[in-house]
Amino acid sequence: MSIRSTILTQVEQVANEQNRKLATLTDDVVLMDTGLDSLCFAILVARLEDALGFDPFSSADDTNYPVTMGDFIKFYEDAAQ
Repeated sequence: MSIRSTILTQVEQVANEQNRKLATLTDDVVLMDTGLDSLCFAILVARLEDALGFDPFSSADDTNYPVTMGDFIKFYEDAAQ
């Protein structure tokens, strides 16, 4: 399973479990407009660490955090390399 598909699957699962209505998950949707709240993102990042084996936020030297879903996915893809 690719990083992109793992992230999107986990986003949908967290939203479902937290009874959140998701926006259409395109690369240009702003993370704050996805329908997830801060608790959902905390759960998501923890699950992604379990699924992917790393947390790019813990080792990020860059202060430019992801803004859009595309940025978020690329952030993980770049950290995997």
